[in-house]
Amino acid sequence: MSDEKKVPCLNGKGLTKIYGANKTRTVAVDKVDFEFNKGEVISIVGESGSGKTTLSKMLLGLTSVTEGEIYFEGKKRDISSRKKRAEYWKGIQAVFQDPFASYNMFYKIDSVLLDCINMRGGKHLSKEKKLELMTEACSFVNLKFAELTNKYPFELSGGQMQRLMIARIFLLKPQILIADEPTSMVDACSRATILDMLLKLRDENNMTIVFITHDIGLAYYVSDVVYIMEHGKIVEHGSADEVILNPKADYTKRLISDVPKIYEPWDLSTVG
Repeated sequence: MSDEKKVPCLNGKGLTKIYGANKTRTVAVDKVDFEFNKGEVISIVGESGSGKTTLSKMLLGLTSVTEGEIYFEGKKRDISSRKKRAEYWKGIQAVFQDPFASYNMFYKIDSVLLDCINMRGGKHLSKEKKLELMTEACSFVNLKFAELTNKYPFELSGGQMQRLMIARIFLLKPQILIADEPTSMVDACSRATILDMLLKLRDENNMTIVFITHDIGLAYYVSDVVYIMEHGKIVEHGSADEVILNPKADYTKRLISDVPKIYEPWDLSTVG
C-alpha cells in the first residue's frame, strides 16, 4: 500500500488500561500509540500476558479505557450510550478464538444471520431476499445454508462455527475486523481456508483486518504492518518485512528465534 493512499481509520494515543489499585495494580496496556489505515492487514503480536487481547477489547469497546483516546475515522470515539455503541459496532466487528463462546446457543443459525441483515438496515427486505443473502453468505464460506437452517450452533463442528462467524462478517461488512487468534482452535487445513476467506473479504470490501496473535510466522505471512507487544507496551512496529527480517527489539528477535525453521537442523539437546 503506497503512502499517498493511506487513510487512517483507527488511531490510538497514549492508550492505557490499569486493573486494580495500590498493591493489586496491574498495567495491562501501557501508553500505546498506533495508526491503522484503511485496507491494511495489521498484526499485533505478543506472548500470553503481553496485553494484546486487552488492547483488542478496548478497540472493540468491550473494556473501558483508563487513559488515552481512540479515534475512529478521524473523530474521537464516543460510545457513551447504547445507541452510539451500536453505531460504532456497525463499523468494527470481531472474530474470536473460541467460536463456542461467540454464540448464544439458544438462538438458531437463521436468527444469528438475520440479526446481521437487520443490523445493516435490511429489516424490511422481503423474506426471499433475506434468504438469498443468508445463502450467499454461507456459500462464501463453503457452507450450505439449506443444511444449516433450523439448526443450533452447538450442532456444528468448531471449524463450521468459525466459518459461520466469517459469514456474519460477510453480511455485516464492517470497515474494521479484529481477528483474535481466529485459527488457533482449528486444524492446519481449516486454518489456511479461514485465512484465505478473511483476506478475500479484505480484498472485496477494502476492509482493515487486525490480527491479534502470538504467531509471528502467521503475522509475516498475512500482514502489511506488524506491531510487537511486550508487557503492555509496543516495543517495535513497521512493515512486516522491516520487523521480521530486520528486528531491532530483543523481544522480537526472541520471538523469531522461537519459530522452528524447516531448513535448519533442530536443536533437540534440551529435550529430556
